[in-house]
Amino acid sequence: MLDSRSMNKGPQSVGRVFSVLEYLVANPDGASLSELATFADAPKTSLVGLLDALVSEGCIRKDDSRRYLLGPRIFTLAMHALAGRQLPDLAHPFLVELVASTGETAVLGVLSADGRHGVYIDKVESSQDIRYAVELGVLRDLHSTALGKVLLAGFDEKRLERFLAQTALKQHTPATITSVDVLREQIQKVRKDRLASNWGERVRDVNGLAAPVFSAAGNIIAGVLLAGPSQRIDENRALNEAALRRCAAGITEIVAGRVPDDSR
Repeated sequence: MLDSRSMNKGPQSVGRVFSVLEYLVANPDGASLSELATFADAPKTSLVGLLDALVSEGCIRKDDSRRYLLGPRIFTLAMHALAGRQLPDLAHPFLVELVASTGETAVLGVLSADGRHGVYIDKVESSQDIRYAVELGVLRDLHSTALGKVLLAGFDEKRLERFLAQTALKQHTPATITSVDVLREQIQKVRKDRLASNWGERVRDVNGLAAPVFSAAGNIIAGVLLAGPSQRIDENRALNEAALRRCAAGITEIVAGRVPDDSR
């Protein structure tokens, strides 16, 4: 929660928070402290503590040029609102197509409300007798699933390091990643490749691949998981990866109004 010691108390402070967020929504390239102070009609000295608190909570972020932009927590909240209404409906036809082209189960997931787990919000299961089956609404650890690694790749560095410092990497199978350094390396690779994998790390003999869904601002707001028996996922890896990338890019285009840059 926001630390009240870092910001003025009372309705005036609440109004300033909304002024800051509204201005950043309207200005995706960000804003300086002076610009925000002018728009919020607040002294810089009063506003800077509030901004620091919002940065600490991931609601906004500050880039190298010291301009403020919307942060991942705001996009997560927006995505949960969308997830309850539009996102599953928008994404579902793409999940159906993904299952038709691969024969494996496709799942759409987002961050949980606490920002520490992945949660499945839609699925299309494989019709094969042996398949990956999952219930909607189930929470999954971020470190041991392909979807979770995609969502972690959307964290900024400060938030990621806080997560790694505060989270016990529970071992589910002998393949589960329990090393912070190894997990950090994998997340960097996911950011580069825009693809995550899980080779029996959550459930023995079940492999998964996941790709990110982006917002218009380029933030990761959801992920698409393709999962099935290890042998099938591995044998058809090239086909599965290509189909998964098309699916995630298609959802991104619908949600964000554009294809993500450098999509594969």
